[in-house]
Amino acid sequence: MARVKRGVSSHKKHKKLLKLAKGYQFGRSKLVKQAKETVLHAGEYAFAGRKQRRRDMRKLWITQLSGALKTEDISYSKFIAGLKAKNINLDRKILAELAINDFNTFKQIVSQVK
Repeated sequence: MARVKRGVSSHKKHKKLLKLAKGYQFGRSKLVKQAKETVLHAGEYAFAGRKQRRRDMRKLWITQLSGALKTEDISYSKFIAGLKAKNINLDRKILAELAINDFNTFKQIVSQVK
């Protein structure tokens, strides 16, 4: 059986890994072992960061809604409960968008809920 030399495939893998580690400092961008570890951790942090961003955006929408509802003399929790009771299916993102950009429409929704 012929001997298989793996230099080409290993070199390709290493180049791919080091390309992912570009911009890191010191050995993390130059040494394969350190780069591999760093890229793995970076992937984990990126995954967690995507989840965190969703939480942060939801918090922002709730804060924006709460601020807009203060002018209408209704609390956020009562507003959301009223939306569910009236079966108005608008999510917090859309409601926050309406509160900021189209306040007249938002007022109509609030008046339906009251």
